[in-house]
Amino acid sequence: MSPQIEADEHKALRAAVATLGAKYGREYITRTIAEGRPPTELWQEAGKLGYLGVNLPEGHGGGGGGITELSIVLEELGAAGSPLLMLVVSPAICGTVISRFGTEDQKRTWLPGLADGSLLMAFGITEPDAGSNSHRITTTARKDGADWLLTGRKVFISGVDMADAVLIVGRTEDARTGRLKPCLFIVPTDAEGFQKHPIDMELNAAEKQFELVLDDVRLPADALVGDEDAGLLQLFAGLNPERIMTAAFAIGMGRYALSKAIEYARDRTVWKTPIGAHQAIAHPLAQAHIDLELARLMMQKAAHLYDAGDDIGAGEAANMAKYAAGEACVRAVDQAVHTLGGNGLTREFGLASLITAARVARIAPVSREMILNYVSHQTLGLPKSY
Repeated sequence: MSPQIEADEHKALRAAVATLGAKYGREYITRTIAEGRPPTELWQEAGKLGYLGVNLPEGHGGGGGGITELSIVLEELGAAGSPLLMLVVSPAICGTVISRFGTEDQKRTWLPGLADGSLLMAFGITEPDAGSNSHRITTTARKDGADWLLTGRKVFISGVDMADAVLIVGRTEDARTGRLKPCLFIVPTDAEGFQKHPIDMELNAAEKQFELVLDDVRLPADALVGDEDAGLLQLFAGLNPERIMTAAFAIGMGRYALSKAIEYARDRTVWKTPIGAHQAIAHPLAQAHIDLELARLMMQKAAHLYDAGDDIGAGEAANMAKYAAGEACVRAVDQAVHTLGGNGLTREFGLASLITAARVARIAPVSREMILNYVSHQTLGLPKSY
């Protein structure tokens, strides 16, 4: 079946996840933020119902689906006002990398827990001086007998306080050339020499951001995920799902904001007419809906290509989906707040906090400018500026 026409089982998954999302809703997420704690109850229930691991192999406790199914889960939770950011990280990035490249022992140790929500893994790639340039990563691993010693710093790492381990992108020295090459390590959060420091964010989210300091963290040989020589391939196998899931996060948030604005525009009456009857109100909302639907189509294409094993095709589509969804989300949230006027800035209606949250989809995990660079170079064949 074409990825543009959703199969019945995907429609059923949407409906089921939407029911779970409605049970919790925006009020639940707002409460967890106010209490300074993660959305544990929703995470655990989603795990129990099998939603967290829909993309992971059945043989290791997952649903046997792909990023197509996991993106539906995140989008529908977001549309209900209760998105789970760690879905992007734990099952989508870490679960995917381990299921594709991990040893049998790593799969047995981690995948069932990631699937049922009893284990959670964060992902550490961003560094203070590397930004979007993954080739400049300075976190290094060196051999010490059979062990590895890992040293470096990471920033803007989500959910480390909830995580049992962090999948860290480091670099090892190639014995033949002396050059550094990327590698992935599973680092337990209770390891000696592992420090986490919360970053003070203006952004109100249930999941906190951290800086990590790794000071000669000793890891056993089997902490390395996959082949030491296939680092970049393994890294990008995790980054495409991250972009697809960020698109799902953005589309869900945009849909939630839009639904609140539509409800308000139908009910709010000025001069004996609901404000939604006026084209100045109605047309921008219709445009926001169109933009979100178009972004969703590209997200579905990207997920379909990824699940079909086309990493190159998925890379292009995932970048485009993330770009389109980020832009559509920001516009939808902005228009929703504007539709409500002053009410859009009140705590009662809960839309104002989404202004900052929507911006995340433009910035993370890669800026829209870097996506435009990718499309310029990879798709259009234009020369590089850097």
